[in-house]
Amino acid sequence: MTHDLIEKSKKHLWLPFTQMKDYDENPLIVESGTGIKVKDINGKEYYDGFSSVWLNVHGHRKKELDDAIKKQLGKIAHSTLLGMTNVPATQLAEALIDISPKKLTRVFYSDSGAEAMEIALKMSFQYWKNIGKPEKQKFIAMKNGYHGDTIGAVSVGSIELFHHVYGPLMFESYKAPIPYVYRSESGDPDECRDECLRELEQLLEEHHEEIAALSIESMVQGASGMIVMPEGYLAGVRELCTQYDVLMIVDEVATGFGRTGKMFACEHENVQPDLMAAGKGITGGYLPIAVTFATEDIYTAFYDDYENQKTFFHGHSYTGNQLGCAVALENLRLFESENIVEQVAQKSEKLHFLLQDLYALPHVGDIRQLGFMCGAELVQSKETKKPYPADRRVGYKVSLKMRELGMLTRPLGDVIAFLPPLASTAEELAEMVAIMKQAIQEVTSLEV
Repeated sequence: MTHDLIEKSKKHLWLPFTQMKDYDENPLIVESGTGIKVKDINGKEYYDGFSSVWLNVHGHRKKELDDAIKKQLGKIAHSTLLGMTNVPATQLAEALIDISPKKLTRVFYSDSGAEAMEIALKMSFQYWKNIGKPEKQKFIAMKNGYHGDTIGAVSVGSIELFHHVYGPLMFESYKAPIPYVYRSESGDPDECRDECLRELEQLLEEHHEEIAALSIESMVQGASGMIVMPEGYLAGVRELCTQYDVLMIVDEVATGFGRTGKMFACEHENVQPDLMAAGKGITGGYLPIAVTFATEDIYTAFYDDYENQKTFFHGHSYTGNQLGCAVALENLRLFESENIVEQVAQKSEKLHFLLQDLYALPHVGDIRQLGFMCGAELVQSKETKKPYPADRRVGYKVSLKMRELGMLTRPLGDVIAFLPPLASTAEELAEMVAIMKQAIQEVTSLEV
């Protein structure tokens, strides 16, 4: 049975973000999960060290979440949200607005973070047209940014490895620098922040009359290597967007729902977005629900008699699915009853202490952390910060060693990403960091 499943996976599947030749050499099929561990078809258990791609909150098979889905199944599994609504989607919308930044008053559902960002881009584009400023059509994206893999989201992304092949399909966007302190000339957070803000202001000064919106990940650039923004940068971007009359789209898909020690990462700097995308942790890691939040000002620009053609013509078949919304509601109840956000903030201090131990390794150049979003950047030379040649695939080799030792993650180049489920205990965090340390040590000792 086990061998048969592996052969079927090799014969029929095409996995996302995966070179299938790598999969064929190192196949893995998950059969089940309990708590913060998953089990493969051979019975081997692994710590879910990246929360099944950054989204698991309470661990696997959380009874309350399982029961919420079962209860909803006794009523209805799905009905459309086109021109009507349903009970859990309506209740969830109210609950989401209650916990979101105060200027956000409207919720638009979708199925993934990329779709949520695509919707925000289209809303911002049409907003200016609806209020009589159709010349504002361009976007500012951040260098090394990532917002998903649909064409609009890719167009405001800027990770060369992921995006260059699709260049002819993408619309052009202006690119603004992001403070990558470890790789900056000065290495000083304040100087790096101020230099990037100056460049952004120059760009806005020259082009604000044609710019509809700026898109930015909230506090941490995830896919580019867990690049944590220095204090004051996100707030500075907000000030510039306001000054130059440009909408600010904040991507909280990875950072939202407690991941950074705040319900939403923009709360670290009291930033109020005009549009905000969220997903991943919204259902506790159970079902694909995403949301785009909007201010009342933006919503009002679309509200009119039908013949004036201001309707937002966008939607998906499973938008506002009852099962997803029901489990999301229970997830939010658990956030409150189990004090998830406060616990993450507290455990993050313990995690910070554990991660410092990795600095003792000769090839760990930098460790970046905000809450439970962490990355250890591996380098060939700690003194010069010289990276390993890309074709050595050191980060990938470390991830395979971690798998062998009983923990799963996905590397970001040579940055080892660590995003444990928010329910992880201090003891579990220590065990996972120990696996990371051993894997990095064993692999880098051979990469001379």
